[in-house]
Amino acid sequence: MSRRSPLITVMAAAADKAARTLLRDFNEVENLQVSRKGTNDFVTAADLKAERTLKEELAKARPGFGFLTEESKPVPAKDGRSRWIIDPLDGTLNFIHSVPQVCISIGVEQDGELEAGIVFDPLRDELFWGEKGEGAYVNQRRLRVSRRERLADCLIAHGRSASEEGIDQTRLLEQMGHVMRHTRDLRRMGSAALDLAYVAAGRFDGFWEEGLKPWDVAAGILLAREAGAYVTDTSGSEFDLKNGAVLAANPHIHSQLHKALAGR
Repeated sequence: MSRRSPLITVMAAAADKAARTLLRDFNEVENLQVSRKGTNDFVTAADLKAERTLKEELAKARPGFGFLTEESKPVPAKDGRSRWIIDPLDGTLNFIHSVPQVCISIGVEQDGELEAGIVFDPLRDELFWGEKGEGAYVNQRRLRVSRRERLADCLIAHGRSASEEGIDQTRLLEQMGHVMRHTRDLRRMGSAALDLAYVAAGRFDGFWEEGLKPWDVAAGILLAREAGAYVTDTSGSEFDLKNGAVLAANPHIHSQLHKALAGR
């Protein structure tokens, strides 16, 4: 299904429109770096503008859908079934520092199940998209997870939640040490949505993070699954969007990565 469905077309168009202002703002933020407060206020405004654009465009196309977003209160679904799960700017700290690793993430949840998702990287013009049972793509190319079978050969991505609430920093550092000893190397790129999209694309062999919110991962989880990744929480149990812990990897190395995280 390399042809986009009407749903994906709606999501892609909304992301493209929101990305235009984000791109302009990204090119301006460097001029504000003399003042941390000024930069943070500017980026918050950019985040809110992008969210507003996304909500307006998506609501026009699917007026019955609800919204779960990073920046505003949840909006219940009029149809009682469907909602958009949106992060208008994933990689905020990267954006503040002019690091070109940011994206727009839009997931669709229906009856509690992830049904579709896009992750749009406007700086590279890469649109990762997929629907449940239909595969995952970047632009028009089908995505598959990597086929590496030995953890020692693998490149693993990891993130640190912007919110430190409930995060054991000592344990986190221990996990990083365990994984670095068992893998080729570790990457921390600053965007969970893009990390998961990169797992789907086979660029990373696996990814883990804790303390995440639904809007951080809804689209990325859908993409990773559709590309063949095995997705659980970091304890190895079934993934739950409300749990905040994600371990996604190609099926050959998932259990090896889980053991490495535990120091085994």
